[in-house]
Amino acid sequence: MKINVVLVEPEIPQNTGNIARTCAATGSKLHLVHPLAFNISDKYVKRAGLDYWDKLDIEEHDSFEKFLEKYPPLDNNMFFLTTKGQKVYSEVDYSDMDEVFLLFGKETKGLPEDILLKYIDKAIRIPMRESLRSLNLSNSAAIVVYEVLRQTNFDNLQEVSEYFK
Repeated sequence: MKINVVLVEPEIPQNTGNIARTCAATGSKLHLVHPLAFNISDKYVKRAGLDYWDKLDIEEHDSFEKFLEKYPPLDNNMFFLTTKGQKVYSEVDYSDMDEVFLLFGKETKGLPEDILLKYIDKAIRIPMRESLRSLNLSNSAAIVVYEVLRQTNFDNLQEVSEYFK
């Protein structure tokens, strides 16, 4: 299973750094869709990602339109994370998929509404209390990435610590 985490126009460098660290730890590919609200060499991005940047598979895209041209949603197992989704992320059966794309929008606005409407059957959400706006972006990415990994038995990940051996 190949997991692709796609950040569309991220705004907070620390979130991107944390997600980069999650991607490095899980072997997931990180896609950054421009424009970014910060420079990728920003010290906050680097600090949050620690020393994992050289272990990260990362691809940058000039725009969301160019990303969608390269990876058409109908030709790929693409899921759009949004509080507007009607299906819970854990209801999706990822276990038979060779590759999956998990798309996350910018922290202040989420994904473009026209895209969500066009692919509403692929819009998924993380349950939370009704009165709250959303979860932190890096937490959301980790939750869904680990659900995909759980469904695929954590393939290629170390499940048992070597510490006490």
